[in-house]
Amino acid sequence: MGTQYYIYYGVLYLFVFLFGACVGSFLNVCIYRLPKEESLIKRNSHCMSCGTEILHRDLIPILSWCLLKGKCRACGAKISPRYTVVEALNAVIWVFVAYKTNVLLHPVNFVITALVFSALIVVFFMDWDTQLISTYVVIFIAVMAVLYYAFNHTEHDLSLSDRLIGAVVVSIPLLLIELLSKGKAMGRGDVYLMAAGGLFLGWQNTLAALAVALVTGSIAGLIIKYKTKDSVFAFGPWLSLGIAVAALYGNNLVDWYVSFTGINEIFA
Repeated sequence: MGTQYYIYYGVLYLFVFLFGACVGSFLNVCIYRLPKEESLIKRNSHCMSCGTEILHRDLIPILSWCLLKGKCRACGAKISPRYTVVEALNAVIWVFVAYKTNVLLHPVNFVITALVFSALIVVFFMDWDTQLISTYVVIFIAVMAVLYYAFNHTEHDLSLSDRLIGAVVVSIPLLLIELLSKGKAMGRGDVYLMAAGGLFLGWQNTLAALAVALVTGSIAGLIIKYKTKDSVFAFGPWLSLGIAVAALYGNNLVDWYVSFTGINEIFA
C-alpha cells in the first residue's frame, strides 16, 4: 500500500472525526435537555450561569472550550470540561467504528452503527446524571436496529429471529426483576434499553453485553459505595457500555467463553 492510500484514509478519518465531534456537541444538548423535556432545537445554546446566548464562534467543538480556557466569554463562569469530553469521545468512537466497519465498503453499516453509539453516549451520561433513560433515545436505537437489518442482507448478518430473540432474552428477565422489586433493583428504562439493544445485537451478543454490564457495573457499584456509602447507582451506563463492547467484540467474547468453558465439546 502506497503513500496515497494512507493519505486518503487519513483525510477520511479526519473528516469522520470532525463530523463526529459536531454530532457530539448535539449530544450534549440531548443529555442536558431531554431529562427536562426541553426542546432540542428551539432555544440556542446558552451559558448555564448567566444565560447569555453563546456566540457561533464559541460553538466550535473541542476547540472553543480550549481557546476560552473552559470559561464563559460573557461572565467568566467555568464551563464543565465534560462537554468537550463528550465531543471528543463521540469523535474518537466514530473513527473507531469507521475502521471496524470498513466505512468505504459498508457506509450504511458505519452510519447506523455510529449513530447507535452516539445514542449510547446520551444514555450513559443522562442516566449517570439523573437515573433516567429517555424513551426517545431507546426508540431511536430500535429504529436504527430495524434499518440495519433492512439494509444489511449479507451472509454474515443476523437473522430476524436472532434479533427478535435478542430483544427479549435479557429484557424479559430484567422486567421481572423490575416488577418484583417494584423498581428498586432495576428501572423500566433499563428494560427498554436492553430490548432495543438486543434487537440491534442479536441474542448471543446481547448476553455478552449483559455480562460486560454486570462485571463493569459491579466494580463501579463497589467503588461508588466505598466513596459515598450509598448502594444506589444507575445501571444504564454499564448496560450502554456492554452494548457498545458487544457490538464491536461480542463474537470474540462469545467464542472465548465457549472455548474457556468447553461448552462446544459438551454439545459436539
